[in-house]
Amino acid sequence: MHRSGTAMAWNVFKFCTALRGLGSIMILLVLGIVGVTYYALVLCNYGPALLAATGALDALVALAVLLLFHFLLVMLLWSYFSVVFTDPGGVPPNWRPDVDEERAETAPLSTTELSDTGSPRIRYCRKCNQLKPPRCHHCSVCGRCVLKMDHHCVWVVNCVGALNYKFFLLFLFYTFLETALVTLSLLPHFIAFFSDVEIPGTPGALATTFLTFVLNLAFTLSVLGFMIMHVSLVSGNTTTIEAYEKKTTPFWKYDLGRKRNFAQVFGNNKWYWFIPSYSEEDLRIIPALQGLDYPVRSDFDGQGF
Repeated sequence: MHRSGTAMAWNVFKFCTALRGLGSIMILLVLGIVGVTYYALVLCNYGPALLAATGALDALVALAVLLLFHFLLVMLLWSYFSVVFTDPGGVPPNWRPDVDEERAETAPLSTTELSDTGSPRIRYCRKCNQLKPPRCHHCSVCGRCVLKMDHHCVWVVNCVGALNYKFFLLFLFYTFLETALVTLSLLPHFIAFFSDVEIPGTPGALATTFLTFVLNLAFTLSVLGFMIMHVSLVSGNTTTIEAYEKKTTPFWKYDLGRKRNFAQVFGNNKWYWFIPSYSEEDLRIIPALQGLDYPVRSDFDGQGF
């Protein structure tokens, strides 16, 4: 039994190491898919269609598709690289809670009380050799504890946590809109493959168009389901990891109502809701963006994370 447990731990470690090694490969894969899509939609279909348009309506449709495609592409890439390069949030060195939240005491905790394993509010990470704030989890791929960790995403080569969750949700949102637009735009060309209509273009361009349609249709459906799941998590102020804990808890202590739960992720400034950035005011008041203050202090709409 001991050998089996040791072998399993070793296999998990090797698997996490392999995920860590994907790194730039996944980024190149994402950029490759974007490049193929750009080639099929812009260079093979709607770009030539705009130049060769004989009617005002055809030119207007082609121009609208191209403008919308490029706008969504910019927002998608902006959101994507914001997730990739934004630290999800780590535990400050030698972090200690100010008070015992479980006992509602105002005096600082002693070292003995901090190591008390009977308290569900005070946790210790044996891998990081440090205390774990509330809603903090250890990521085996990143090799550290992450604040309000949702999951480790191989597509963005990063953990999704307190400081980049908004950017991840926007990446899903713009990916869905982009892939849905490409799917609908290439649908007539896809249907033409199975008809007797003669399709202009080289065999390579036609094959790329066919592949792009299939890929974007698959991404549209999969991202839609993933996005619906995360919208439900945001509405309940829950992460993917915490969703399992919530099922066994009759009352979720972090649920502040849909409006305030949404504001904790996206901020109060509506002008910044759909861009991967925060206003100066939101940077000041959102506890998740204040490092140490995030797990221990309540200064956002009267409540904290």
